Amino acid sequence: MPSFRELLAKTKANIREIDPAEAEQRLGDATFLDVRELDEWEQGMVPGAVFIPRGHLESQVESRITDRDAPVVVYCAGGTRSAFAAETLQSLGYHDVVSMAGGFGRWKNEGRPWITPAVLTPEQRNRYHRHILLPEVGEAGQQKLLQSKVLLLGAGGLGSPAALYLAAAGVGTIGIVDMDVVDASNLQRQILHNVDRIGERKVDSAKKTLTQLNPDVDVVTYDVRLGADNVLDIIDGYDVIVDGADNFPVRYLLNDASLLKRIPVVHGSIFRFEGQVTVFDPYNGPCYRCLLPEPPPPELAPSCAEAGVLGVLPGIVGSVQALEAIKLILDLGDPLRGRLLAYDALEQSFRTFKVRRDPKCPACGEDAAPIVIAEYDEHCLPHAVLADGATVGH
Repeated sequence: MPSFRELLAKTKANIREIDPAEAEQRLGDATFLDVRELDEWEQGMVPGAVFIPRGHLESQVESRITDRDAPVVVYCAGGTRSAFAAETLQSLGYHDVVSMAGGFGRWKNEGRPWITPAVLTPEQRNRYHRHILLPEVGEAGQQKLLQSKVLLLGAGGLGSPAALYLAAAGVGTIGIVDMDVVDASNLQRQILHNVDRIGERKVDSAKKTLTQLNPDVDVVTYDVRLGADNVLDIIDGYDVIVDGADNFPVRYLLNDASLLKRIPVVHGSIFRFEGQVTVFDPYNGPCYRCLLPEPPPPELAPSCAEAGVLGVLPGIVGSVQALEAIKLILDLGDPLRGRLLAYDALEQSFRTFKVRRDPKCPACGEDAAPIVIAEYDEHCLPHAVLADGATVGH
């Protein structure tokens, strides 16, 4: 049986090693792969490196480094584990792999660039463990969620499930816009609230629920009417907006403001037994005015207060909105950009319709006039509040 030294020498004969000086020249061009243990990585890392402990390399690397032809620089503490890791990568079909001789210790001692990574606390690793297990999320993705900011329009039927799942997922800042109070008639579907909170401001009730669910989350409340005088200031700085409004004036106002600020909007709407979800990503897909250039007459778009809604329906639609927001934050999968997802609860069916960007759109079209933030109260339904959402286009 060969000794460890003999095995290491044989392994190094099968791979290519480079020193830290040559490795530094590859920063920005090659993927740096850190195969140390978590406690070592927490003490410092090469900027931008992908972290996969050596013991998880075979099971995780194919989902974390998908291009087998891209150059990879593997490093550990001293150059031993990285040598074995480089040989493993070669056996998995990676064609341009090198091991950094001397490892991170030599890199750091020679004064080359390194950073201390932001890390999750032990409590956070336990809370978000199921996220961290997903290679597409991992610890880096969870850190991104904790640093993200999502604004919810409404703490009602759609805002309730969306807020709960975004908070549970660890979205660091959740803003909530709603100027309504909790009413007994809300409790059939607005699961952020309870009977003890009847008469309380919805934003205050929502903040209590979310902070009790996850103390990592900073809940910012806006107990105001969203209007032309404040919309740009309120949405500024948010990564994603989840639209749970139930009236056309707010939707058009939000559309114009989000185009100016270039903030994607996850739109949701519900009506009786049906719901819709889509993503309006400014100038990367259609906007709300591409879908509906002008509001329909009020008699053709009754609200949930007039026509009713099955209580569980907003739970389904709002959860899809939360999922789309997380996908946008983490750049996961294929968001509903340019697609309208229609759900029918009675048929238990989902259908997807393509929504194309309109080159003649009055807001985002090629010849569109400069956007002016203005009120659209002439289209407002008399009972409309930020609460549940009203369907369009059925």
